[in-house]
Amino acid sequence: MNCGDERGLSLKAILAIADGMADRPIEELGWKTPLEAAVKPNLDRIAKKGVCGIIDPIAPGIPPGSDTATLAMLGYDPWKVYSGRGALEAVGSGVEVLPGDVAFRCNFATVNNDLVVLDRRAGRIANEDATKLAASLQRIRLPTSLNVKFLFKSTIQHRAILVLHGPKLSSAISDSDPETTRKKVLEVKPFERSFEAERTAQIVNMLTKEFHKVLEAHPVNKQRTKRKLPVANMILCRGAGGIPKMPTLQERYDIKPACIAAVSLIRGVCEVVGMDLINVRGATGTPQTDYMAKAKAAVRALKTHDFVLLHVKATDVASHDGNVKEKIEIVEKIDKMLGYVLDNVDPGFTYIAVTADHTTSSTTRNHEGDPVPVAIIGSGVRRDDVTEYGERTCAEGGLNRIRGMDLMPTLMSLIGKAKKFGA
Repeated sequence: MNCGDERGLSLKAILAIADGMADRPIEELGWKTPLEAAVKPNLDRIAKKGVCGIIDPIAPGIPPGSDTATLAMLGYDPWKVYSGRGALEAVGSGVEVLPGDVAFRCNFATVNNDLVVLDRRAGRIANEDATKLAASLQRIRLPTSLNVKFLFKSTIQHRAILVLHGPKLSSAISDSDPETTRKKVLEVKPFERSFEAERTAQIVNMLTKEFHKVLEAHPVNKQRTKRKLPVANMILCRGAGGIPKMPTLQERYDIKPACIAAVSLIRGVCEVVGMDLINVRGATGTPQTDYMAKAKAAVRALKTHDFVLLHVKATDVASHDGNVKEKIEIVEKIDKMLGYVLDNVDPGFTYIAVTADHTTSSTTRNHEGDPVPVAIIGSGVRRDDVTEYGERTCAEGGLNRIRGMDLMPTLMSLIGKAKKFGA
């Protein structure tokens, strides 16, 4: 299979994933989705000149997490390799997770006196406030008899990670996060009757109480009250897990892959599958991220890598906030970002795929099990009759309806990295 030409140019691929970009029709938009309502000439150009389809990230009707969906989009079976979100989040934030450690994905949250959750994101607390709070939590000491140490680190806005290190720990425990408001913080419970699971649940419950005491009295929260901002007086934990074991992308496809992402979770997924993490100044994982800086970084990365994952979180943020207007604006910024990529790569040797990792409904404000649109542009793709990039239009394309796991093999086949099956 052709992997280049006489000039020594090799085929490359960019996979752009807009987190939660797919949506459901909204009445105020005349029953269009935000993606359908947006002005997006470059996304439409990819659809018109490429091949389109829709993807079930995991399987029809199953709402995916961003971790399992990204694993699937990179060609891994999440049912086999997924071992919890916490460790991926920790690794992506630069924290080492050793064998036997248990890591959690955490939120700063707002609760009332009865520990009922009022805001799961503490008003999307600013990084500066979260960092100060995290530093105080790290000073808490567990009883020496437990022989366990912990690391607590804030990442972006309300997000944080907790890692437990010590003997006889287990990830077979439940979450403290009720994943909705107007419900009490949950008591962490073991999923199995083992000393390790019961011990780990006890430690997390103990830390939850200690965290709450420190946060309630913290000067940052006193100031937030004066400023009429939601206080960050609780830590919600979920996704207990360890590092999954899997072959790297280089081992599977003989490629040099890179990841451009700001959020710790995606960076963690990419690191465990062997991708080089590229830091981009101004990339924040928020709607205020520097979209063009990410586009320029992706183009530069193609000079030294075969495959680049370009991830944008902002669409998912707007969806979870139910902010339809902002989601449309973000889609249009993503469109301009992709326009730069299209105009600055060699179209004869570069394939660009664009999709979402999952549907996030701006109405329910949750991840949903609906399929997401995908379009691939590049030399030799079987162009279809689709002329607009959207949830419904892409469903009429030549790729038809595929699984998330099918996307990476499709891209690898286009750039000549797929291995023949059979004689």
